[in-house]
Amino acid sequence: MSNINLIIEERPSDIGNFLVGRLLPFKDKRTVGPFAFIDHMGPVALKDNENMDVGPHPHIGLSTLTYLFEGNIMHKDSLGTEVEIKPGQVNWMTAGKGIVHSERTPDYLRHSDKMLHGLQIWVALPKEFEQTEPSFVHIEEDELPAWEQDGVSMKLIAGEAFGKKSPVPVYSKLYYIEIKSKTKQKLSIGKDLYGESGLYILEGSIESDGTVFEPKQLLIAKEASLCEFTINENSTVYIFGGEPFPEPRHIYWNFVATSYELIEDAKQRWLDQTFPKVPGETGFVPLPPQNTNFKPKQ
Repeated sequence: MSNINLIIEERPSDIGNFLVGRLLPFKDKRTVGPFAFIDHMGPVALKDNENMDVGPHPHIGLSTLTYLFEGNIMHKDSLGTEVEIKPGQVNWMTAGKGIVHSERTPDYLRHSDKMLHGLQIWVALPKEFEQTEPSFVHIEEDELPAWEQDGVSMKLIAGEAFGKKSPVPVYSKLYYIEIKSKTKQKLSIGKDLYGESGLYILEGSIESDGTVFEPKQLLIAKEASLCEFTINENSTVYIFGGEPFPEPRHIYWNFVATSYELIEDAKQRWLDQTFPKVPGETGFVPLPPQNTNFKPKQ
């Protein structure tokens, strides 16, 4: 019996500068464990007059995780953080009760050709932490646990699994794992996983129950403990998941919360421009029109 419960194809989504491939949320699967949002960004070639420019915008109720394969992004936020993220590093920003940030091509790259490719992820905060104070942590690539297992290269980007722990300061039980293989290997790793689990194919392919799955597909497992598949040569996959929360999460634009009231409050604060400001930034991304799928309290 197949352990694949759902197959999600990347859907194009316009984030203002270019199209990304949206994986979560999906109409039939809003979250996987605490993971509430995943965008596959690129790969995109930007000319010398093209740059990433996502102006100041707010978040509540979540932590964002940015992980790049190619390219560079300058992160600035309302805490006064200003840091460049490069491939293999992790930016972990916890919004809590409210944070504002911008994401732009660094100044020294704005007049040159460049590539941009990575994953941008939102991890919902447990209810008891969704109004915590905002924070930001930058993790260097060599700080992440990396090892060889069953003929493949593995890296624990966030959370806990395989008896290892990432330095990324998460707030709930989760895992985000990179698996790379140059050769065809059969993997049985379910005993090291827990909760809900998803597998995203970045490059190459995997085989499960006689079916070959290729890039731009997100596979949701019926049971994380039954995670077994064959990874083909020159393939890279990401496995993520963890313990789901007891209550659902509501998502409106960049806001994630357990209640409509928290989202309505954040919407009003952004309209009133009472969120904290990002030093050195003047513009901002306006609140979008009401999403018809979002049903606030009447």
